[in-house]
Amino acid sequence: MDKMLVAVFDNETAAFDGLSALRDLHRDGYITFYAWAVIVKDGTGKTSVKQALEEGGPPLGAALGLLTDKLLKLVRGPAGLAIGTSLLPGLTGFLFDLDMSRIGPAFLNDFAKALTPGKAAVLAEVEEGSTTRVDARLRRHGGMVFRRLPAAVIETQLIRQSAAFKAKLKTLTRELKRALAWNRAAIQKDIEQVRKQLNETQDQSNARRDQANAEMEAKRKVLQDQAKGAGDRAKARIKRRISDLKKNFDLHSKKLSKASVR
Repeated sequence: MDKMLVAVFDNETAAFDGLSALRDLHRDGYITFYAWAVIVKDGTGKTSVKQALEEGGPPLGAALGLLTDKLLKLVRGPAGLAIGTSLLPGLTGFLFDLDMSRIGPAFLNDFAKALTPGKAAVLAEVEEGSTTRVDARLRRHGGMVFRRLPAAVIETQLIRQSAAFKAKLKTLTRELKRALAWNRAAIQKDIEQVRKQLNETQDQSNARRDQANAEMEAKRKVLQDQAKGAGDRAKARIKRRISDLKKNFDLHSKKLSKASVR
């Protein structure tokens, strides 16, 4: 399963050395390197993206772009903004955006605390069979590693919300049939509101499924390109990743379909 990985280094040079180590592991088939960005915080606390490359093309690049944008907003905030305990006003929908990027508040909080002035970080989306080899390579350059598995929290929430709105809609419809004339307008208004909420939930579910499909296709292309010229053992690992990628997508798509049915 792919992961969001962040490695924090003492300086920009070390971060790019860590990036090279990850690219070497990708070349040798030990990991699949889907997308990455190098983030630097200078001595004054100003944060910037020094360089970014999307191995998988626009679908993965869009997801990583959203992630880096949120990270920059957070680490530029007061005291790095400990997101786990303080959500600033104006970040409505922020948690949904975080989950659409397959990260969460706790992950960002740890990263914001580690990226102090003068340090740099490599942010990457990777598939790795074992963390030991990656950790060893990054630690040679002083990297502090954080990982985040894709979260399914928002998927479960969308399914529950959709079921709750459907149930409420049925109840209100029954009430409308039995209601007296003076109360029918109020119930009809409630029905329209619930139907709007249900449609919004279903739209979110469809958007998430579309994003997952685009990412799967982009990742499959990365894996297929990686397999070209790889040795027999590396090809075997890559083939397993392609199979797991499809199985994981089918699982999530099936879950999301429960929330997206009109």
